[in-house]
Amino acid sequence: MIQEYQIRVLPKVAYTEESIADYLVKEKGLDAGKLTHVRILRRSIDARQRTIYVNLKVRAYIDEKPQDDEFVHTDYPDVSDGAAVVVVGEGPGGLFAALRLIEKGLKPVVLERGKDVHTRKVDMALISRTQKVNPESNYSFGEGGAGAYSDGKLYTRSKKRGSVEKILNVFCQHGAPLSILADAHPHIGTDKLPRVIENMRNTILKSGGEVHFQTKMTGLLLEHDRVVGVEAVDLKTGNEETFKGPVILATGHSARDVYRYLHQAGIEIEAKGIALGVRLEHPAKLIDQIQYHNKEGRGKYLPAAEYTFVTQVEGRGVYSFCMCPGGFVIPAATGPEQIVVNGMSPSNRGTAWSNSGMVVEIEPEDIGREGLKLSSEGETGEPCEALKVMYLQEQLEKMCWIQGNRKQTAPAQRMADFVDHHLSYDLPRSSYSPGLISSPLHFWLPPFIGNRLQEGFKAFGKRAHGFLTNDAILIALETRTSAPVRIIRDRETLQHVRIAGLFPCGEGAGYAGGIVSAGMDGERCADSCADYTKALE
Repeated sequence: MIQEYQIRVLPKVAYTEESIADYLVKEKGLDAGKLTHVRILRRSIDARQRTIYVNLKVRAYIDEKPQDDEFVHTDYPDVSDGAAVVVVGEGPGGLFAALRLIEKGLKPVVLERGKDVHTRKVDMALISRTQKVNPESNYSFGEGGAGAYSDGKLYTRSKKRGSVEKILNVFCQHGAPLSILADAHPHIGTDKLPRVIENMRNTILKSGGEVHFQTKMTGLLLEHDRVVGVEAVDLKTGNEETFKGPVILATGHSARDVYRYLHQAGIEIEAKGIALGVRLEHPAKLIDQIQYHNKEGRGKYLPAAEYTFVTQVEGRGVYSFCMCPGGFVIPAATGPEQIVVNGMSPSNRGTAWSNSGMVVEIEPEDIGREGLKLSSEGETGEPCEALKVMYLQEQLEKMCWIQGNRKQTAPAQRMADFVDHHLSYDLPRSSYSPGLISSPLHFWLPPFIGNRLQEGFKAFGKRAHGFLTNDAILIALETRTSAPVRIIRDRETLQHVRIAGLFPCGEGAGYAGGIVSAGMDGERCADSCADYTKALE
């Protein structure tokens, strides 16, 4: 017999399945001799009051063994002889598109400009040692995309775009911890996600698909407003190659060369709103103390605490983004003369710091207003209304690089000093490995952003006593929250509005925001591409 229970227990009780089983025996009257197994189906922490509770949905197996697998398997057939579909980019959008194509009997041919998920770690480590960024292999470019080494958070509000459960189950099938099926805010961790991504790639290869690393798309092959393939260059040899088939374009939010190419080729794109700001880093124990209402912090039975803040300042949202408890701040630039920061956490979320993006909403119409003006028309000087949000990103990242002594040394300022317009004469220890330099962010950040951040921090400090403190530091700049461009596609077919056979996909196309939503969009694009391919037969 199987029974399910909704229970609300103290963290100590929720800590292990054994302690949960003891609770069910005592509080629900189950027979300890017949209770063979307990499985956690849902788990969330309620920290609104001083006494912390954990809400659980559990399944109790009574005189019955649980099934061998705790997740739903997906079958991937051999598609060696299937019709080819070119998938450009092997981030979450491209990976899930490729796997879904296999389900549909099509052969994915995946082109990834960067290196495989393990080799790219060497290039990322060199950023701190040499202060230089490999423009083809970094925290954004390479197998797994930006998500592979920037935390692996799997929480999304985009429930209507596809099946969140399907995405999580595919991750589990490829080695992700089963806890992601239960947790309210699932998280794999940067130490475990690379192996999961590698396993997904191996599934593609075993099923007859192809994966080409260090292979960069240089153009689309067009025949009468229909895409029939791509032109690419092998970055290892310099040889030019051609790959035939309809194209799922999943190049991520930082592939600015792709946006420029689309504009120059006359393929419809439009400017899209983003959010810009800083990465805010606190001591992890301080966040634990604040969120768990306990001067001792989280104790033995609770995870590193998370937070979410949002407010409105002068008509624009100011909010926390990609909160990384027990994590690191990382250098996320994708080219020279840029400083970009992001955050990540290992699976145990066990570092001494917790960080979050703190950002201000920017709409395309805001650019040009007082306090948010472009000094030039992008790094190549070409005017383009559709690329103006991207130009703003470039301008701010270069400004930050100059403030950081033209290295990956990031400008930083203590939080209260920033709010009070004071220079920070020293800085606390930080997880940011390339190093920090004290800088008056309040002076050089565009007022449109800086003034709103200051007011937002005051509001957050009132909600959480101790949050606004000089023990926390702002590290500049957080600019890659989402794509600055949307590649316009048809709502029904998901193809480009004018060019058949081109399926703009995921976060880089402007239709997702995070690993899970990009994965769901990848599956949707694969389904539409399968319908398109079938109609051509």
